[in-house]
Amino acid sequence: MTLVLRFAAGSHKGLIREGNEDSGYAGPRLLAVADGMGGAAAGEVASSEVLGSIVRLDEDVPGADLLTLLGDAVQGANDRLRQMVEEDPQLEGMGCTLTAMLWTGQRMGLVHVGDSRAYLLRDGALVQITQDHTWVQRLVDEGRITPEEAETHPQRSLLMRALDGRGQVEPDLSIREVRAGDRYLICSDGLSGPVSHQTLQDTLGSFYSPEQTVQELIQLALRGGGPDNITCIVADVLDVGATDTLSGQFNDVPVVVGAVAETPPSSAAADRSIADTPAGRAAGLGRGPQGAFGPAEGYAAGHPDGQGGFGPAEGYPEGRGTEPGAYGDEDYDDEPPRKRRGNRALTFSLVGLVTLGLLGAGGFFGYQWTQSQYYVGAEGDHVAVYQGVNQSLAGLSLSSVHTPYKDIELKYLPQDQRTHVTNTISAASLGDADDKVKKLGEQAAFCRKVADVRAAAANPPAPGAVPAPGQQPVQQAAGTVATQAGFVAAGTPSPSATGRAPAAGVPANTPAPGVTTPVATPSQSAAAPAAPQGDLPGLTDEERQRADSCPKP
Repeated sequence: MTLVLRFAAGSHKGLIREGNEDSGYAGPRLLAVADGMGGAAAGEVASSEVLGSIVRLDEDVPGADLLTLLGDAVQGANDRLRQMVEEDPQLEGMGCTLTAMLWTGQRMGLVHVGDSRAYLLRDGALVQITQDHTWVQRLVDEGRITPEEAETHPQRSLLMRALDGRGQVEPDLSIREVRAGDRYLICSDGLSGPVSHQTLQDTLGSFYSPEQTVQELIQLALRGGGPDNITCIVADVLDVGATDTLSGQFNDVPVVVGAVAETPPSSAAADRSIADTPAGRAAGLGRGPQGAFGPAEGYAAGHPDGQGGFGPAEGYPEGRGTEPGAYGDEDYDDEPPRKRRGNRALTFSLVGLVTLGLLGAGGFFGYQWTQSQYYVGAEGDHVAVYQGVNQSLAGLSLSSVHTPYKDIELKYLPQDQRTHVTNTISAASLGDADDKVKKLGEQAAFCRKVADVRAAAANPPAPGAVPAPGQQPVQQAAGTVATQAGFVAAGTPSPSATGRAPAAGVPANTPAPGVTTPVATPSQSAAAPAAPQGDLPGLTDEERQRADSCPKP
């Protein structure tokens, strides 16, 4: 069995964005989509540079461990962005997502950072094989919102991970076993946002060749409003035999789309990397006319055997969207070109105004939602209730201290509770947060008492010591009386308040203030039975268990 990839790629700037910050690369071994971010901070530069850095992976056969190759390539791309920002501070803030697959002929290595996505269509069922690194996805994972709510959440594009040249990258890495008949889709959120999962599944399962599928997917995103740049790659895994005379031209011509085609990587290292691989043959593939959609690069429109080797070939099941009219045969608009462009410009303007209004409203209501949230966390060395969510947006914190509790010090909390507070404890409401703080306060107060008793037991007065004026001389029975006194001082009710007799070891005839009592001699103290130094008299078994969890001095 000989498995090959047959692929197509396409990119469109969408109906709202002024330029295209997405970059896509599809080659015989490497499939990759990078979605730039940063706007004026050059998101298109970031996506172009990242793909320029990893394109060297498109070798004839990967010569090392797939995950090692992908991990090192991604870290190298991130280092390249850091170097560019150091050389030109105006690029500060640029970054991009990256979803890429590296093919060995039998397996796929997958690397993923951000909210671009990879899907697998197998046996008619579409499965998302990457997980978005977004704040909203974290809320879903924590059970705070549903997947349906996440689709319309105002902060659904807030990234938790990206390639931005800062620190070490933490990509998701995995290996996937492939089968003949598998169809893979890699796309930016400009496609997965406006087009539903079910529509993606139906479209991927209905069209015959990758390039037809790419064109239809981009059209669907545009019909959904085209709010963002749209980039996608469709790749089929086919079992080709000796009778497939076209197999040679279907798996060795790379396709470059989006910003990386319009703005090639600036670094000489990236240029050398591209020149040394099959990607060098894609250097002459330019973008189509501005606003063109679909895989315009690499094949002649309407010609299945055009440059790039795309189109029908042996290995596909017959009847899969091949009949006339499957795509592109309908005339959606019979108006003259001049009038059509005028209507389209007006439509784009109206769509832009509506979208800006929706984004503004979404931001306002999103902020209002965050201010209805509360959690318990640490403020310095004590506990506090925070209003908002424990996240930042564009460097601005989305939470603030609502109520500080300076009397609840972290040092008196058991280690597990202290860790929970440091990592923040979510609360369903302000009342729920107050209840959680109340329990923490009770535990901290108890551990403070235990600490005082232990300190008194560890440092009893020396035998024969003369008490200070106004203090009572206390008989020391191997530390027992001092320990009991420490517990009383820490907050245990006195006998007069409880009506109970003094605990064992405390003289029943303790003199009143002002009455002089002889201090016991060392020989008398030695005759008294010894008590453990760390003993905590007056505590129940349950309280002793609680005391064991308290921080030790």
